[in-house]
Amino acid sequence: MKQTRTAIWLGVMVIAMSCLVWGQQEKSKQAPLTGTWDCVAHLSGEDDIPFTMELVQKGESVTGSIATHDGELEITSGTFKANLLEIHCDTPEAKYLVTGKLEGDQFKGHWSKDTEMEGDWEGKRSTPTKSSGQDKE
Repeated sequence: MKQTRTAIWLGVMVIAMSCLVWGQQEKSKQAPLTGTWDCVAHLSGEDDIPFTMELVQKGESVTGSIATHDGELEITSGTFKANLLEIHCDTPEAKYLVTGKLEGDQFKGHWSKDTEMEGDWEGKRSTPTKSSGQDKE
């Protein structure tokens, strides 16, 4: 009797874990951009500029922010269709346009700030840092 209960319990656990994994895979397929992206903007003849994108995707709509060492820009509009990203960040000082193509977990594309500056950029999905265990008391 004990073996039967153990077998049933193990079966239920396997099914539950399978559902969790499948659910996570489906979520990432529906919103592949949602998350943090570590990126770098390339400027001709100047140093590269690292930046971070925090993206939230709902259908074809993309919202979030872009952060650099100079501050943070809110995404005023964004779309993601056929693996192509288009983001607009409009501020009183300037209008930014970021476009890129997603291949796997990496982006490559073009950015511009009004007609003043432009260049290429690339980015990859940020990998979470592992806890060092020092938080435990």
